[in-house]
Amino acid sequence: MPGFELFGADERKEVNDVLETGILMRYGFDAARKGIWKSIDLENAIKERFQTPHAQLVSSGTAALTTAMAALGIGYGDEIIMPAFTFVASFEAVVSVGAIPVLVDIDNSLTLDPIAVKNAITPKTKAIMPVHMCGSMADLDALQTICKEHNLLLLEDACQAIGGTYKGKPLGSIGDAGTFSFDFVKTMTCGEGGVVMTKHADVYAKADQYSDHGHDHAGKDRGADLHPYIGYNFRISELHAAVGLAQIKRLDSFLALQKRNHQIIKEALQRIPEITFRVLPDEAGDSCSFISFFLPSEALTQKVVAAFAAQGIAGNFYWYSNNWHYISKWDHLKNAAFMNHLHPDHKAQIIHHATKSFAQSDAIMSRCISSAISIGWTEEQVKERASAMANAIKSVLQSN
Repeated sequence: MPGFELFGADERKEVNDVLETGILMRYGFDAARKGIWKSIDLENAIKERFQTPHAQLVSSGTAALTTAMAALGIGYGDEIIMPAFTFVASFEAVVSVGAIPVLVDIDNSLTLDPIAVKNAITPKTKAIMPVHMCGSMADLDALQTICKEHNLLLLEDACQAIGGTYKGKPLGSIGDAGTFSFDFVKTMTCGEGGVVMTKHADVYAKADQYSDHGHDHAGKDRGADLHPYIGYNFRISELHAAVGLAQIKRLDSFLALQKRNHQIIKEALQRIPEITFRVLPDEAGDSCSFISFFLPSEALTQKVVAAFAAQGIAGNFYWYSNNWHYISKWDHLKNAAFMNHLHPDHKAQIIHHATKSFAQSDAIMSRCISSAISIGWTEEQVKERASAMANAIKSVLQSN
């Protein structure tokens, strides 16, 4: 990751197709665009590549989550169970539709702990939202079973796991709806963008309308469209879709590079007895965009992080102290610091769930390092990096 590391002639060709028509908007201007519909082409490519009947492009992964929730009927007072380790967009989207993010502990997969999920279910629970963090997946069998037992929706936040699979099925295509982010640092990028995928025709129709001011898109005259629902402007542009269209055609080559580089680094780290790796519910389905591993203690982990930095080994993430990805630093959520005014009950529930104890997650995240896997490295560069990482870890362990 990410796909921008290998930008080239393919991306320029697709973008130039759009520039030559001058039509940058995905809807309308039929004659002037001369048959160039990059958004439609990318949606069709997504449906084929990710084995989903329906795909609606939007402007970001955050917009995709928000749109998916609205299309699934999630709203005021509904509780959405989600992990304490994710990107802030996950809970932002929940709050944006008037629902309550119920944060629960993760397990050693770095994703939702099914036991914690079960314990968090109340009569207000509407959906379970696994977040497939750092390229790998949640235990979807367990979560699907829970959803069936309690008649809950399953919404996959697969924004960080493009190309990953679970038992042969693409992540994002398994739940009632799934989302990708195509922002600049994703394995496949549009620069900015996202998509809602679903197996349900009615959910797709609502996502299509919600993401474009409620337009029903039923005719050829955009100005005459009916508006069955109020919607918002979450449209992707043709320029962004053009970049994504080039990238999806190259996705398998990106994934092959990730897996090669991931394996080289893992083989080097496996030789260190003190290191353990994240649990993978389906090892074959890992997209390999990160390699995530654990040290025996928080103190040793912090020393390894410092050693990596001192030796110029970049691209390593200590999520436990990261402002954007773990509950311990989300003070703005804990304080419900919203610019717009929320209903007092809504605000109180958000604060309640954000300020609970997450001791199990703390014990996991405080010992975890995730190293991003570049697709721009040569094989020799990967081997050099793997050796440098292993030597830095061994040095810390030997000095302690």
